Amino acid sequence: MEKDLLQVIIPPPHHPTSPSPHLPTSQLSFKTMAPLPDYRPKQLSVGPLEAEILNIIWELGSVTVKDVHDRILSDPNRELAYTSVTTVLRRLTDKGWLACDKKGRAFYWRPLLSKQQSEVIKAHEQLQRFLAVGNPDVVAAFADSLDEAASEQIAAIAKRIQSARQAREEK
Repeated sequence: MEKDLLQVIIPPPHHPTSPSPHLPTSQLSFKTMAPLPDYRPKQLSVGPLEAEILNIIWELGSVTVKDVHDRILSDPNRELAYTSVTTVLRRLTDKGWLACDKKGRAFYWRPLLSKQQSEVIKAHEQLQRFLAVGNPDVVAAFADSLDEAASEQIAAIAKRIQSARQAREEK
């Protein structure tokens, strides 16, 4: 039921009608409401190198250790052992972020979630932690301290949620 009720708003690219053009549009305008994915990694937290490698995999799709290692070493200021990449890929697989397939003699890693799905899950978790405070006065005080642009964003979010709920009821 929570999945049906809570949906996260994904921002579109810049649109000239955004309410406050001096702020990044990722904070202002809304296009689609992406549902919470059914699948979640066993462990959401990832370290900086894990996050970097996940971004490479999201960009490339299915990868070998060599693909990732070569991409990281394309920066002349970086050093990273091949075995370290293998270790991180295995950890991401154990955490539930990646799947590993053997094709011939090579191993290929692929993401189990898209980057967008990952962002939806992380946003949902952050919102749940915030709401877990459970004290309406704390949440209200926080909302009251927001600037006008953030208040407009919250109002836009509430409007989108209401529209989505009405659309579901009409079906």
